[in-house]
Amino acid sequence: MPKKSGKPEVVGRNIIEKAGVNVDQLIDKLVRGVAAELTTYYYYTILRMHLTGMEGEGLKEIAEDARLEDRMHFELMTPRIYELGGRLPSDIRKFADMAACPDAYLPKNWEDPKSILEVLLKAEQCAIRVWTEVCNLTLGKDPRTYDLAQRIVQEEVEHEAWFLELLYGRPSGHFRRRFPGEGPHSKRFPE
Repeated sequence: MPKKSGKPEVVGRNIIEKAGVNVDQLIDKLVRGVAAELTTYYYYTILRMHLTGMEGEGLKEIAEDARLEDRMHFELMTPRIYELGGRLPSDIRKFADMAACPDAYLPKNWEDPKSILEVLLKAEQCAIRVWTEVCNLTLGKDPRTYDLAQRIVQEEVEHEAWFLELLYGRPSGHFRRRFPGEGPHSKRFPE
């Protein structure tokens, strides 16, 4: 099929630009946000593997839920980047370097599960800030991006509460997911 010349009209982008959203800035924030979600997924894989021993083994399920839900956040928001005319970098190294949050490196004293929980907590707190910023930027101006970002924020707040509970004995209202990585707010198709 031959390519059409010129740029197509993209009403979904035009409307939010008219509402006052700098779409190029929004795309940049979204790319950096999904880069953080994907790199967090990677680092959480390593962190989860190092939750060992009697205490660590009991924490693996919670770390696994957060890990899989972060991957789901990446998959949920990435199509929106393309809908707005953006794209992900073709070089994974460049992509990882763009992440809005610092890398969640395995701590040197990884034998202490609390040190891993502290890394997990900081990663979730950064994600809350990133996606709340997207919500604030799009509220009342870009309902689609806002909806996706607020779903992610809801789960990131839950993840933060889980790790606060484990580190500080603070009640969180944590409930067991029906299956690993369920993502009750960000899953693609509600039941």
